[in-house]
Amino acid sequence: MIDKAHKPTEKEILSFIGEKAKEAWLEIKQFIEKHYGIEPETLFYGAKYGWTIRYRKGGKTLCSLFPEKDGFTILITLGKKEFEKALSLCDELGSKIQKLLRNTKQLHDGRWLWIQLLTKDDIDDVKKLLQIKRKPKKNKS
Repeated sequence: MIDKAHKPTEKEILSFIGEKAKEAWLEIKQFIEKHYGIEPETLFYGAKYGWTIRYRKGGKTLCSLFPEKDGFTILITLGKKEFEKALSLCDELGSKIQKLLRNTKQLHDGRWLWIQLLTKDDIDDVKKLLQIKRKPKKNKS
């Protein structure tokens, strides 16, 4: 996943992240595509991070997914107001995400939450953070 000359296919990514993380990967991607209608773009982030799947619309990034051996990391950057809203919902979030919120330093453009997912355990918390980052579009029923 760090070979700039080879853009990985979805099949290669799923094989790389492993069976345990595969369900979480697919659920996050389906959630984003259903609720936000954003097409993913595959980008090379450099030798340290390798390839990433970024969800961006209107010049604003919703999140980026970084495949790793036997898991993946999702990056969600929260601005000041978004971060305050996330803190106000802390009681509804699991201990891993609560700790991450409390310990992530404020940078010039917000707080960069690097959330490693090895299984589906924290998937609901990630969905809540994405909905704080950007309101989902209305579904036409």
